[in-house]
Amino acid sequence: MQELAIGDILITKKPHPCGSSEWEILRTGADLRLKCLGCGRMILLARREAEKRLRAVKPGGNDA
Repeated sequence: MQELAIGDILITKKPHPCGSSEWEILRTGADLRLKCLGCGRMILLARREAEKRLRAVKPGGNDA
């Protein structure tokens, strides 16, 4: 299991219909609240499902 923090950018294997593959983490826990960096759409996704779709993680600037 990978460490995911608020503010990190997830890069997914398949792009969102808007064309962007990058998502910002807004909330963590059993579910992740993600915001598409292309169109701004927010989704709630189970952590296990998010880890399956994950290609890479870029650390965010929030060190709070």
